[in-house]
Amino acid sequence: MTTNMIILVVAVLAVLILGFLVMRTRTQRVEKTSHEGDEPYVASRERPYVRPREGDGFTGEVAAAVTDVVGEVLNVDAHGALSDKAGHADNLQLIKGVGPRFVARLHELGVIRYEQLANFSETELAHLDERLGPFRGRLARDRVSEQAKYLASGDLDGFEEKFGKLGA
Repeated sequence: MTTNMIILVVAVLAVLILGFLVMRTRTQRVEKTSHEGDEPYVASRERPYVRPREGDGFTGEVAAAVTDVVGEVLNVDAHGALSDKAGHADNLQLIKGVGPRFVARLHELGVIRYEQLANFSETELAHLDERLGPFRGRLARDRVSEQAKYLASGDLDGFEEKFGKLGA
């Protein structure tokens, strides 16, 4: 890489970071409810698990521009990561232990694709689990992330070998 390319990549990353800092939401308030005792909850109703897409405001546009530039520099199609792919939600009910009400709650929280569940870190899964209400604890108990990894990759044989026959 030439020096100009390195400077360009660093400049684009600096703009992205600056845009993120400027556009990020204010610190969320943590309140305690009187009927839940000492458990805090996040007062915001935002959908924290949806990645910005091109056209989703300033942050999404900056993310799309940066991936375009980085994709050209590295000669890869990095822009596809920002798209919603097919533009529809996956059938999350194929995951063992996930029924229609559980799916509805996941959709409320912005989780609509196998890839999201498969790619969450342990911290993200714990945060999601805290917000699941009556379904709290089910992500770990039913190994939802592990099942989603098989379904996201299209490995149906591996899924059925480990978790049993697909039911939908």
